[in-house]
Amino acid sequence: MEIGIPKEIKDQEFRVGLSPASVRQLVDAGHHLFVETGAGVGSGFTDPDYEAVGATVVPSAKEAWSREMVVKVKEPLTAEYPYMQKDQLLFTYLHLAAARELTEQLMQAGVTAIAYETVELPNRSLPLLAPMSIIAGRLSVQFGARFLERQQGGRGVLLGGLPGVQPGRVVVLGGGVVGTEAARMAIGLGARVQIFDINIERLNYLETLFGSRVELLYSSPAAIEPAIREADLVIGAVLVPGRKAPTLLPASLVSEMQPGSVIVDVAVDQGGCVETMHPTSHTTPTYKVSDVVHYGVPNMPGAVPWTATQALNNSTLPYALKLANYGLKALELDEALHKGLTVWRQELVHPEVQKVFPDLVK
Repeated sequence: MEIGIPKEIKDQEFRVGLSPASVRQLVDAGHHLFVETGAGVGSGFTDPDYEAVGATVVPSAKEAWSREMVVKVKEPLTAEYPYMQKDQLLFTYLHLAAARELTEQLMQAGVTAIAYETVELPNRSLPLLAPMSIIAGRLSVQFGARFLERQQGGRGVLLGGLPGVQPGRVVVLGGGVVGTEAARMAIGLGARVQIFDINIERLNYLETLFGSRVELLYSSPAAIEPAIREADLVIGAVLVPGRKAPTLLPASLVSEMQPGSVIVDVAVDQGGCVETMHPTSHTTPTYKVSDVVHYGVPNMPGAVPWTATQALNNSTLPYALKLANYGLKALELDEALHKGLTVWRQELVHPEVQKVFPDLVK
């Protein structure tokens, strides 16, 4: 199979769909790889690195896209829509619940789109989302601590405090992978941490991880509201696979937060769980509403591409190999991969995304 790896064009997105090590395995399996020049530079991989493992470096995005399968990191942007072709396999993050226009374009083009974030194992875990969720969770506190600095518009709070001065308060909404990693980082900095979740079993599990170092609370408006008012940093870590994240922080509650406090909404790529949040970029990552700093970068792991690309490839490569070896038959052979199928034969087929756009269902 011919496989294209275009250069990512999202703002300061330095990850790449396949590393040279992954390309080598696909080449060894008999496939032909076409890498857009410069695609891997941001992750530390040069064109000669790809050529050394048997890939062909092509000079344009169009040439990388004109293949049977395209492997990316982020969803296609407007400039890439003309490159999409009928019956082409597209394997990447899509997050269609927050992207109606892209959904319509994928359907119109006739692309077979498989979304990383909805590939799901029998135990309901999301193997291709997990590595980026780990990174995003850890970065959420790293960035949150930065934007709490007075020079960045924040309250001027050091999350860890110091003897004689109380530490910062961190509220984590959601106890999944992102929330767990955010809590881990916040604890490491010495902050006071609260995690809210509606899954009691998950809260019990988190107690085995963190013990008394974290306050674990059942998520309800009555419990969340006082915590948000006192928080220095709020991490939105809510995920409903394939669906828009529920709004847990209405604008009215944001207006009651402390001036200079910070919200980092990791769920922003699925619509966000904060009413006042909208997507931002690494170039302009924050804005203020009610004097609260909002951070809504949807591709947070792009800030650490050397780490993120390799972590992502460790998870995506086995599935990419199946798709390359068997084509669409791979969906029959692997139920987890089949659950990632989102658009097929110009129809929206993923049941959760169908609920978001019922008028697009034929």
